[in-house]
Amino acid sequence: MAETSFLTQEGYERLQKELAYLRNVRRPEVAEHIRIAKEDGDLSENAGYDAAKNEQSFVEGRIMTLEAILKTAHIIEDRGQ
Repeated sequence: MAETSFLTQEGYERLQKELAYLRNVRRPEVAEHIRIAKEDGDLSENAGYDAAKNEQSFVEGRIMTLEAILKTAHIIEDRGQ
């Protein structure tokens, strides 16, 4: 069973915005970087391709993390201490 994530409404919305940005902006940008790097030829010695693949791994990992947090989120009241 997944652990509950306790978030304020503001925190929840911030994570939703980040997730939307990663899905709708960063993911296509990274895909384009990979496409361009592939055009440079030999992938075994292509630093641009390696960098783009690392970037893709980071973006996809962050998307999965955010999805898991938001899926188990419980909104708490922010008492503004």
